[in-house]
Amino acid sequence: MTDPDPTLRYQSGFGNEHATEAIAGALPRGRNSPQRAPLDLYPELVSGTAFTAPRAENRRSWLYRRQPSVVAGRFAPYRQDGWLTPPLREAVVPPEPMRWHPFALPTEPTDFVDGLKTVVLNGDAEAQTGMAAHVYLANRSMDGRALVNADGELLLVPQQGRLVITTELGVLAVRPGEIALLPRGLVFRVDLPDGPSRGYVCENYGAHFRLPELGPIGSNGLANARDFLAPVAAFEAPQGEVELVKKFAGRLWRTTLKRTPFDVVAWHGNLAPVKYDTAHFMAIGSISFDHPDPSIFTVLTSPSDTPGTANADFVIFPPRWLVMEDTFRPPWYHRNLMSEFMGLVYGEYDAKPEGFKPGGASLHNGMVPHGPDGEAFEKATGADLAPQKLDGTLAFMFESRLRFVPTPFALNGGALDEAYADCWAGLSARAPL
Repeated sequence: MTDPDPTLRYQSGFGNEHATEAIAGALPRGRNSPQRAPLDLYPELVSGTAFTAPRAENRRSWLYRRQPSVVAGRFAPYRQDGWLTPPLREAVVPPEPMRWHPFALPTEPTDFVDGLKTVVLNGDAEAQTGMAAHVYLANRSMDGRALVNADGELLLVPQQGRLVITTELGVLAVRPGEIALLPRGLVFRVDLPDGPSRGYVCENYGAHFRLPELGPIGSNGLANARDFLAPVAAFEAPQGEVELVKKFAGRLWRTTLKRTPFDVVAWHGNLAPVKYDTAHFMAIGSISFDHPDPSIFTVLTSPSDTPGTANADFVIFPPRWLVMEDTFRPPWYHRNLMSEFMGLVYGEYDAKPEGFKPGGASLHNGMVPHGPDGEAFEKATGADLAPQKLDGTLAFMFESRLRFVPTPFALNGGALDEAYADCWAGLSARAPL
């Protein structure tokens, strides 16, 4: 599939300094906030990190717009059905693996805002730790509405249907197989050119996502910064009133703007929405024996205060060759310190060939045993270990150092697979020879 609008243009690079203008001469030269900006625009700074963050870590962008975002009026509470924020008080976390069938699309008109449903979450948004994993289940565009999240950045993983994401800094068109990363505090709108759409969202309350260090892998491999695409400046013509929904301190609020919030004529900086095509991920694997750790599939990481232990990781399992000798090739049985929320965008996951379907999810919390089902184990232990291409598949994992808490929607929303544990029932005890 191609972008809904093939005229959209992008800038290459993740965390790079960008400079873009929709009208020539809109960017000031040499000064960020001159006494009078070009075209009589308003300068506005968006800071994604503390002012004094180290230069290499600092994320900020200067916007030059027709009207500053402070012109918003008063906010009133907005109904809050399925979008939750940690911590959940008196939550009960079962010490067992969990799995969900594909989440059902809505039958009533539902846009991205009202279609967000929290499945699991952890940490404390006020303490800027942890994350939440949501699904979005929507069938109409956000007509006359916009959304801004002051609590965390959003990582969108479309599973069914393309998204056209209009942001203050420009427009991203994202299809299944691609992802979009939207900074905290940036106003955006989601349109659905293909109609009913489903996908996954990581709401990250901790340190902003970045590319992982490569260590002994060296200077090349995994995701390349140049393959992340930021939008060029674009602004909308004046229109009627727009409802702005704001997530702030775990609550949803609404106000009515007298004009479009997408009025930024030019911007420069390194805090920007980006999209990334997972087909560009350079997978690394074993070419001798043994199954390597899944950390080699990390696309983005949000570090914690413990070096090497992430607040959140985004990991993918893309098409790749398996060539290891004398090796159990699917993921082995394991218990981890890290907790894993997993989704399937398309295809078949090699460790769960039957029960894990696109649009569904699974949860394996810290130190909860999990691994291949009985069918996958028997197939893998008896297979002819010729070179094998895993193709036509894309699974992903939101991984976190903190234990995930399932929400009432996760437990009672109708998608929970009550028979998940049965997939291991056929693994009988084996007596030593």
